[in-house]
Order: sequence, then C-alpha cells, then structure tokens
Amino acid sequence: MDDAAAGAPTASMNKVSRRFARIDAFFRNLTGFAAFGVLAVLAGVIVSLYFGAQLSIDKFGLAFLWTDVWNPVKQEFGALSEIYGTLLTSALAMLLAIPVGIGIAIFLTELSPLIIKRPIGIAIELLAGIPSIIYGIWGLFVLAPFLQVNVQPWIIDTFADVPILSSLFAGPPFGVGYGTAGFILAMMVLPFIAAITRDVFDGVPSVLKEAAYGLGCTRWEVLWHVVLPYARVGVTGGIMLALGRALGETMAVTFVIGNNHRISSSLFAPGTTISAAIANEFTEATSDMYLSALIEIGLILFGITFIVLLIARYMLYRMELRTGR
Repeated sequence: MDDAAAGAPTASMNKVSRRFARIDAFFRNLTGFAAFGVLAVLAGVIVSLYFGAQLSIDKFGLAFLWTDVWNPVKQEFGALSEIYGTLLTSALAMLLAIPVGIGIAIFLTELSPLIIKRPIGIAIELLAGIPSIIYGIWGLFVLAPFLQVNVQPWIIDTFADVPILSSLFAGPPFGVGYGTAGFILAMMVLPFIAAITRDVFDGVPSVLKEAAYGLGCTRWEVLWHVVLPYARVGVTGGIMLALGRALGETMAVTFVIGNNHRISSSLFAPGTTISAAIANEFTEATSDMYLSALIEIGLILFGITFIVLLIARYMLYRMELRTGR
C-alpha cells in the first residue's frame, strides 16, 4: 500500500517531464525550421536572380560590370553607370547623415533639456515611418525646384574657377541629380542613425560618465573618451543598417535622380541607380535580353549589399576583439 502511494507521485512527475520534453523538442524544431527557412529563402532568391540573368551573363560576362552602355534598341547593356550612381548617392547620404545623426543623439542624451527631449525623439521616430514615395514627391516638387533656382546656380558660380570643385559642381542646374538624390537619402537614413545611436548612448553606464566627470573631464572629453568608445559597436551597427537602406532605396531616388544612364563627375548632373533603373524599366523590358540585364543589375545590387554587410560584421568583430568581449 505504501509502495503504491509512493510510486504515484513518481509516475506523475515522469509523465509531466515527458510532456515538457515533447514541448521543448517541438519548440526547438520549430525555431530551427524558421532559422533554416530564412537561409532557404535567401538561397532561392540568389538562384532565381542568377537563372533570370543567365542570358545577360552569358553574353556580356564580367565586362557587364565596367561597361557604360545601356541601349535597349541595340540590345547592348552595361551596369557601370548604375553601380556608380548607387555607390555615389549612398556615399553622399552617409557623409551627410552620420555627423548629423550622431550629433542629434548626443544632444538628446547629454545636452537636451527634459522638456524638449521627448518631442524631438518622437519627431525622429516619425521621420523613419514616412513612406519613401512621400520623400520622392516632396523632393521632386519642392526640393528640386528650390535647389535649381536658389542653390545650384550660386554654387556653380562660386566654384567656377576652383580646380576639382568646378568639375564637382558643374552645371547646368537641373535641380535633380546625384546631389539631390544623396540629400533625400540622407534625410531617409538619418532617423535610423539618430535613433539607434541615441539608444546605444542611453545604455552607457552612468557610473562611467560620473567617474570621468569626477576626474575633471569636460563634457566633450567624456563624450569622446567614454561614451563613444563604449558605444562604438552599436553606433557602427546603426550606420551599416542605414547604409543598407540607402543602397536599396528605390522610389525616392527614382523621383529626383534624373534617370540618365550616364556617368558624370558633377553632383548636379542627372544619373541613375540600380534600383531606380529596375523600377523605371522593368515594365518596358519587352525582350528577353533586356529583362535579363535588369535582373543581372538586381543580382549585382544583392552582391553589393551582401559585401557591405560582410564588411560590417567584420568591423564589429574587430571592435569586439579590441574591447575584450
């Protein structure tokens, strides 16, 4: 009787343990399926792009990367102008957005009065939620005419006799072009950099900053020697996330870049990017070769994004090694 009574709780516990083991196994398999599903989708995208671009790859080979020709009538294509426009506009965007975004984050975390800290933070987050086509419409109908009439002519006249800068800011003032597209992209990626950097700065332990102030450091010295070194991994991650957004942006850039398959040294000249070319011409691709060339530049954009993310991961890894993590 006593043995039966003692064995009942043991059997019940074993039953509960087996049920928990089954639930744990199901959860592990479910999460593993989700993880490997992402890899399967990624592989499927790469394979689809490669086979879709097969005609263009076979005809043009690696020369497609450095050929500045885009002639659908003669079925001659090269991606150099699209690659150039993509990299140039993204570089301009990051050049403008990084210092401003980090400056906003510093102001919000270290300098801002409490009464305006929250409204500015909300405004930054709202900017991130504006659809890209709204940026494009605003850029085409407001920013581009303003630049064409009030800014670009003055810059062209000012630097007309300055070496290098005269070519960089050569006219005529179209309003649209590489510079306008870069400015619009900077506005779009700025909220990502500012918001992520602000959150990372908020995560810096206050005891570190108080210790630095106790040693007599100025606010600038605390920011430069304590806050930024501690948060540099997160800041770098935010910058790379913003760069990935800039590389792949489509509609806003399509509105303001001018959509011209030519390479120019002037930031005021119209050009194009990979995503803008695909958006503009995909419905017009009536021939198999034309469609294949568009898919191939999409494959190139995929490769550029992958390389950027790979570099970002390597940079983060090196930073973590230096910090001993």
